[in-house]
Amino acid sequence: MEKALALIRQNRPESVERALALLQNTVYSFSMKVCGHPEDAEDTMQEVLLKLLPYLPKFENPQALSVWLYKVARNRCLMNRRGAKNAPNRHVSLDELIPTTFELEELLKSSGPNPEMTVLRDESRQRLREAVLKLPQLYRVVLVLHDMEDLSTAEVARVIGVREGTVRVRLHRARLLLRQQLMRRENAKGVVVDRTHPAGGAEPTKHPRRCREMFAALSDYMDGLVDDEHTREMEKHLKDCQPCVAFLDSLKSAVEQCQAYEPTCNSARAEELRQDLLHKYQAALAALPKANA
Repeated sequence: MEKALALIRQNRPESVERALALLQNTVYSFSMKVCGHPEDAEDTMQEVLLKLLPYLPKFENPQALSVWLYKVARNRCLMNRRGAKNAPNRHVSLDELIPTTFELEELLKSSGPNPEMTVLRDESRQRLREAVLKLPQLYRVVLVLHDMEDLSTAEVARVIGVREGTVRVRLHRARLLLRQQLMRRENAKGVVVDRTHPAGGAEPTKHPRRCREMFAALSDYMDGLVDDEHTREMEKHLKDCQPCVAFLDSLKSAVEQCQAYEPTCNSARAEELRQDLLHKYQAALAALPKANA
């Protein structure tokens, strides 16, 4: 956003076009991650930027522009009829996401490189896209904004209108849900192992207290938000608990996939739409003195 604003302030046709290209990429990428459909993402991109044009010269800092842009794009995506059909918008408890003993055993037994750590080829990008779209919207949006768009916790809170503590809770559950979905898709036989015993019966999840505390705090630990004393306690536990280490590695790999995923709009179509935006921006700019007279 900082680069886009700097280009806008130069007030030259070529710099304005470059700024619009940056903003196009931002809105399209976010919209694809949330909506999942190229046509919807393209429509959202154009509609959001058209709304932005009259206000663009008035933004004084990149944070304000970022929050405005993501807030409007989020609202547009959530109103989309196809996007609303993705995953139901329900709350998920932490207990639903804590791994079973069987799943931890499977993680420990797996040999060779973790398939989640492979480079994002076309098929793995598709799996990630499908997994993200399976998340309930209240978790999906937080995951996309924080882990894919690299917004801070405070910025995410401003975009969606909740407290920062709520963002952290939703982010952790979103990551756990995503890891769960990726594991399901990467299981060659399609067997769901996260909530069911291999024999078919329900398996109660009874982990030691320290393990449960670890599972509940993993996102804050990964993001460096745990105080020094608790960090030392967690790292001491990790030295002695290989199942927790395996689960942490699995969660980290899911987040790394998010950070590497960057959908892009068709360049020819983006250029066509950008030229239309450029003409409308120039018209909006020319109208400003009349509006202030």
